[in-house]
Amino acid sequence: MSGRPNIFAEQNIGDIWQSMLINAGHWVRSAVAHRLLSGWRDPLFKALRETGVAVRRGFQIMDPINASGGHQTTTVADTASESVTPTKAATATKTPTERAPNGPANAPGGMDTGMAPGLLSGETVVKEGKAAILFPNANEVFYNPVQEFNRDLTCAVITEYARELLSQKGVRLVVPGEKERVVVCLSEESQEMEGVKEQEEEEEGVKKQGVKAPTAVVGEPCEQGIRVLEGLAASGLRSVRFALEVPGLRSVTANDCSARAAALIARNAQYNGVSHLLKASQRDASILMYEARGRKDRYDVIDLDPYGSPAPFVDAAVQAVSDGAGLLCVTCTDMAVMAGNCGETCYNKYGSVSIKAKYCHEMALRIILHSLDQRAGVYQRYIEPLLSISADFYIRVFVRVHTGQAKAKNSASKQALVYNCVGCGSFHLQRMGKRISQGKNIKYSAATGPPISPTCEHCGQRHQLGGPIWAEPIHNMEFVQKVLSAVSGNLSRFGTSRRIEGMLSMVTEELEDVPLYYTLDGLSSTVHCNTPSLLQFRSAVLHAGYRVSLSHACKNTVKTDAPPSVIWDIMRGWEKKNPVKREKLSETSPAFRILSKEPILQACFTVREDANPQSRRRQLVRFQENPHANWGPKARAKAGGAPPELDERRKQLQNKRKKPTEDTSQLKSFPCKRFRQGTCSQGEECCYSHEPQQEEKANGEKTE
Repeated sequence: MSGRPNIFAEQNIGDIWQSMLINAGHWVRSAVAHRLLSGWRDPLFKALRETGVAVRRGFQIMDPINASGGHQTTTVADTASESVTPTKAATATKTPTERAPNGPANAPGGMDTGMAPGLLSGETVVKEGKAAILFPNANEVFYNPVQEFNRDLTCAVITEYARELLSQKGVRLVVPGEKERVVVCLSEESQEMEGVKEQEEEEEGVKKQGVKAPTAVVGEPCEQGIRVLEGLAASGLRSVRFALEVPGLRSVTANDCSARAAALIARNAQYNGVSHLLKASQRDASILMYEARGRKDRYDVIDLDPYGSPAPFVDAAVQAVSDGAGLLCVTCTDMAVMAGNCGETCYNKYGSVSIKAKYCHEMALRIILHSLDQRAGVYQRYIEPLLSISADFYIRVFVRVHTGQAKAKNSASKQALVYNCVGCGSFHLQRMGKRISQGKNIKYSAATGPPISPTCEHCGQRHQLGGPIWAEPIHNMEFVQKVLSAVSGNLSRFGTSRRIEGMLSMVTEELEDVPLYYTLDGLSSTVHCNTPSLLQFRSAVLHAGYRVSLSHACKNTVKTDAPPSVIWDIMRGWEKKNPVKREKLSETSPAFRILSKEPILQACFTVREDANPQSRRRQLVRFQENPHANWGPKARAKAGGAPPELDERRKQLQNKRKKPTEDTSQLKSFPCKRFRQGTCSQGEECCYSHEPQQEEKANGEKTE
């Protein structure tokens, strides 16, 4: 056996050499591939490291993590399956003097130009308020400059909300440019008394404490402050402005599901020097809010400003906002759905049928409030509207969410159905529930109805049924007064302060307990007469013994507690002074039936002094004109950006129906209905549409 060759040993040596050669081949191939890929990957990583971040593998989504020094940092997903995390230098603890100072004396937005990252190719700097945002030229991240009013108003509302909340904890807010708290009231007599009363209350509070109250300033985290979540942040402009302009914040979370948007948020936070206060997150907004349903994890303020409808996020938002003091800020831009064009779609999204009526803008506000209250009621919660605004092409509501099983039962009695006449536009509300107080007990029962007959008593037309909608007040006048006082006393704080002042002044004049409204042009159009002036019609309502106000949602509105019968009596009295040609009216038209009845109320159109509202006397900016051409809703952001010919295409589609083309070759080429029936005079040359004159000529030639 010892003289035989060791065959197995020779085979083992061959296998070893073979494996070594294979491994060497893999190493050479990897080295070549690494060399080829480094041509585009290394410059990318180098650019990321220059911004103060280090590249690391293994993160697919952008989750907040705790960095050294107690600051919140983030990890950003990259297209190459690699994430970005702050380096040790970026996460090191900084004292307030080492951080980039905020203020107008420094660079835009309070950024530190020595640490600020440079602009990448195709980026511009967008300045709004105290923020300076790095924004790509292509439409990869959504941004609409027209909504500056929306963002300014949100900063003002959150500031007063934080002031009200932190005052209970003994913390005083310091707002740049704000001198003294003077309450601005439309009633000049009570203005001075309220200002003195508020100042005395603050002085008494300081004396009772015996120590100087701690202060909260902008740009610095407050331990007892509020936590803010912007669920759909896009470029992060709104969150950066919160960090730079709203004092009393503990943290601000700017979330977006787009990797490009999340990376841009992180860069903008660093560019403005607020990385210690603002943290970026790349998550699905609903999942992020569902994970924050625990009592200790809830946010004090949740801001939802989606592209379109907020319906997919409402259920999660009402659960993730804190108890009793949680503020929910919601924007809706799908006004075509909420204003009555698609009632069935509105029902699917908000649980309410919208109506195409003159009061559609206020009805849209009440529809979203109904939806919020309905979703909150599922979890034994209920809402308290603080401010509801209809402006430009969107609506914006600020509601406080409370928890309480007993008070949540009142929800049914706060909703109402709307009966709208299709002929004259008269409307009636039918409450969904009935609430009766019996001492300390409250009895709930179903409401009785309907409040009207099948046909309208004024014009004989049928009714449309819409709703349910929120039938309670849509504003908290005390809170609105605080916001108005703060804005009016510091007009240099926001770029749209004048418009905010005018809008909130109109809100304080609105009748709280009167839902919906009429319009003067709508009433005059129904009876085909000249339109009375606003002061004349308001004076006639006041002479009749009823209340009347304007509405911020639309011009020339009449919000009154007068019944429709009184409204039409006033219009009959106006028609007698400005008669119409009744022989031209159809006997079945609403105008003929309304004017054929004699008025019971003799209207007086003598102008009264109190008919002119205070906001109109002061000539406040109430309804802003169009800011610029093509200022409406912008196109949805796309990963590849907007094509360069998008603007040209929009210009071509403008007024396409008002300017018919003379080139018939551009018309549709499929035949008309008569061609299918074999009766078209054009024969085989038939197109979709042809003029009646051509058809008559063709018929004349055939008869000859």
